[in-house]
Amino acid sequence: MQRTSRLKRELMLLTTEPPPGITCWQNSGQLDDLRAQIVGGADTPYEKGIFSLELVIPERYPFEPPKIRFLTPIYHPNIDTAGRICLDILKLPPKGAWRPSLNISTVLTSIQLLMAEPNPDDPLMADISSEYKYNKQMFLKNAALWTEKHAVQRKENLETSAKVESPCTASESQKRPGALVDGKAKKACLGP
Repeated sequence: MQRTSRLKRELMLLTTEPPPGITCWQNSGQLDDLRAQIVGGADTPYEKGIFSLELVIPERYPFEPPKIRFLTPIYHPNIDTAGRICLDILKLPPKGAWRPSLNISTVLTSIQLLMAEPNPDDPLMADISSEYKYNKQMFLKNAALWTEKHAVQRKENLETSAKVESPCTASESQKRPGALVDGKAKKACLGP
């Protein structure tokens, strides 16, 4: 019961006072299955990109962290090709830093910060981490290319997807293989 009331309160706060550049909503009306979008930060290679994430809330939340992964492909040393994220607050102690006082808004804001400031010393993608450390210009170029290819919503994509689905859902080019994105329960849209 505590989990349900806390999740409802957190979702209400995310709807009424979302952090800048972040939206979060229930997927298919399920309280433990959420979707989020993070807008790439200015002056980063992710600028103008809209990145979709899947959040699965465990039964023991807030005593266990949410399981979060990117649905939109992203070129980043701390995010692998399956969308898994290497971030200490997404793991339980002793290896992680999750605490029940943290919430979904804090976690999404931390992911947004990680996008802007990668941690190459704790990578999931060693090759991208090495590129970030020793050839930053190439990293910035590759990350910007991936963002343009996978995360930038073009007008023609929106018009095409509007015929099939809500313009607030991710276009087919944004989805990872096998990922389902159902934006019908979405409260807000971050389109251009």
